[in-house]
Amino acid sequence: MRKLLLLLAVLFTCNVSNAQIASIAKGERYPLNIGIIDHVQSAVLGEDRTLNIYLPDGYDKDTTTKYPVIYLLDGSKDEDFIHVVGVVQFLSMIQAMPNTIVVGVANADRKRDFTYPSANKADAKLVPTSGGSAKFMAFLGTELQPHIQKFYKVSNSKTLIGQSLGGLLATEILLKKPSLFTQYIIVSPSLWWDTENLLKGAVAMRRSHSYKGVNAYLLVGNEGPQMVGDAKKLSQILEGDRDLKSTYSYLPKENHLTILHNAVYEALLALNKKAR
Repeated sequence: MRKLLLLLAVLFTCNVSNAQIASIAKGERYPLNIGIIDHVQSAVLGEDRTLNIYLPDGYDKDTTTKYPVIYLLDGSKDEDFIHVVGVVQFLSMIQAMPNTIVVGVANADRKRDFTYPSANKADAKLVPTSGGSAKFMAFLGTELQPHIQKFYKVSNSKTLIGQSLGGLLATEILLKKPSLFTQYIIVSPSLWWDTENLLKGAVAMRRSHSYKGVNAYLLVGNEGPQMVGDAKKLSQILEGDRDLKSTYSYLPKENHLTILHNAVYEALLALNKKAR
């Protein structure tokens, strides 16, 4: 039934598109669609989660290709989905990276999902719903990825993008469950959380996992001594693993609000050069 619904959605989109093209001569206006909306009913989280999904040009006509996937945290339509899709589409268009599916994971409560429990009382007061990252990681690995693998034509290449608290979560996954993704783009991670305890335990966590085939690209802007200092410390820890291919980049012209777009552009460009 699910496959039938997806097929009908595609056929309906094609019919609408043909009708829209035919109406151009009449000067009519019509929507410009860049993706589809999907949903996952999560037993782990106990809620329905919205997915904003970009399928590259020619996806529906191509019956044989399997596409890399980017999983984007903060992937709501009014957050990072649209402009990150723009970067991916552009880099694909100029053949700097392969055609790629983008899965934007829309937020329900990002402060809950992206943070682990903090022993710092000030953190708990600042973010009362915090501490749900373990469940969210389980959702990513046991529900979201299997859903995408079942209903979309995907390869084994899986990239995670996270900024700020999303960068904190991406770092936690890299240190605790690195095999969930093959590439990590970590931007301005909020490693100050829990008095930097994730950072303090990073060496031990890194040593307990295999990083063969994993790439990490860590970026930070001109965001203050603590943010920059923590990112540098994390970079040095990641560089201590021979199997993990890690890159650190400082973007002095960017701040916490402006960094993500240029950071994703730089990281995707570099990671795909490495893959060639």
